Amino acid sequence: MDDRTLTFQRPSAEALASVTNALAKKFGNRFSANETIRQQHAHTLTWGANQPPDCVVYPQSSEEVASIVSLCAGQGVPVIAFGTGTSLEGHVNAPFGGVSVDLSMMNRILEVHPEDLDCVVEPGVTRKALNEYLRDQGLFFPIDPGADASIGGMASTRASGTNAVRYGTMKDNVLSLEVVTASGEIIRTARRAKKSSAGYDLTRLFIGAEGTFGIITKITLKLHGIPEAISGGICPFPSVKAACDATILTIQSGLPIARIELLDELQVKAANIHSRLGLRETPMLLVEFHGSAASVAEQAARFGEIAEEFGGGPFEWATKPEDRTRLWQARHDSYWASLALRPGAKAVASDVCVPISRLAECVTETQRDIAAAGLIAPIVGHVGDGNFHVCVLVDMDDPADVKRTEDFLHRLVRRGLDMEGTCTGEHGIGQTKMKYMVEEHSAGTLDLMRSIKRALDPAGIMNPGKIV
Repeated sequence: MDDRTLTFQRPSAEALASVTNALAKKFGNRFSANETIRQQHAHTLTWGANQPPDCVVYPQSSEEVASIVSLCAGQGVPVIAFGTGTSLEGHVNAPFGGVSVDLSMMNRILEVHPEDLDCVVEPGVTRKALNEYLRDQGLFFPIDPGADASIGGMASTRASGTNAVRYGTMKDNVLSLEVVTASGEIIRTARRAKKSSAGYDLTRLFIGAEGTFGIITKITLKLHGIPEAISGGICPFPSVKAACDATILTIQSGLPIARIELLDELQVKAANIHSRLGLRETPMLLVEFHGSAASVAEQAARFGEIAEEFGGGPFEWATKPEDRTRLWQARHDSYWASLALRPGAKAVASDVCVPISRLAECVTETQRDIAAAGLIAPIVGHVGDGNFHVCVLVDMDDPADVKRTEDFLHRLVRRGLDMEGTCTGEHGIGQTKMKYMVEEHSAGTLDLMRSIKRALDPAGIMNPGKIV
């Protein structure tokens, strides 16, 4: 690894052969060099090139992960952690080859402490499996990215989702991590206490590092009690701007809303096709309130008043749990639903996040940009925290269409940065948004990031070619 640029070269054939032979011998049927499996462990969801690893290994313990990393470190072979493969920015690609460490077999819920509202899980546990396990204890874990992602992957990408406006993101809901470092050592970043002033905040250092510092092997999570009452529904608006303005006033008023999600008219159409909802095809907010029966009723009434100020309504409440579940599943399926809008096209998803006061301006300018470019690109958003997503449907066999999409995505990021926002609210950097890091953070800040990377991973083997 070059000290100035963090460039990395593919390891020698001899080094790779030494590592793969040793792993094959140690792991047996939990090792694979099959081409199809290797391709499945590279980037598959968007238009980034598929760059497969040289082999895939399925460890079952922290000690096995440590043995894999130690072996690779000795030969200078890259190590790429793999959860469920649902990330969107090339995080799991192996541009220099190496070993994909698939953590799906490390899927145990190790401890639940109801009295402390926390639990300890392995990285391969998925969010849905965790909440299914917790339900009978009256607890839940609130972070819900659209996919049924693994907890380890969610920590590595600093995931959030529809509940973030009330419950925060992964950085707010992780108490401690066990991590295998680049040298193969197993460390623990903190204890289970809800707060600490003892030294550097290493937990937050590894959250969002996208596997470039080490591999997360255990996660201690904050939990929450399932609310006494949950109420939600849909509210149509005459325009995206009206829906965003209603969202801004809702947040500025201090209304403790749990979820507030935007679907533009094109995304509503896609949801109707994919999930058979039968909704009116107009911009819409999906909302949900958590609390006591009295507080939920009060919050809902106040939100109804705010929506009416901006021409929203009528409010349609989903009073039955199964109806709410159907609505939110349709929201989570928005990526797949969008494919119905242009059969045969590739879906290219991107996100930006701006200060809440600039949200309406950013979304409406983006809609105008989409129309002017002649693109099909529905918009959805976690608009309660200023984050929205655009999913462009592109014909990969049409160079002009690809160029229009590339130019639009660049303008989208530029717009977000110009409004004092970020190039990504929750997708992460991976490979595809590295080019925007210096614009968002400055050269000095990036140099500091590289210094941390060099200190924690001097050989540069942990997920090289990502972030910096």
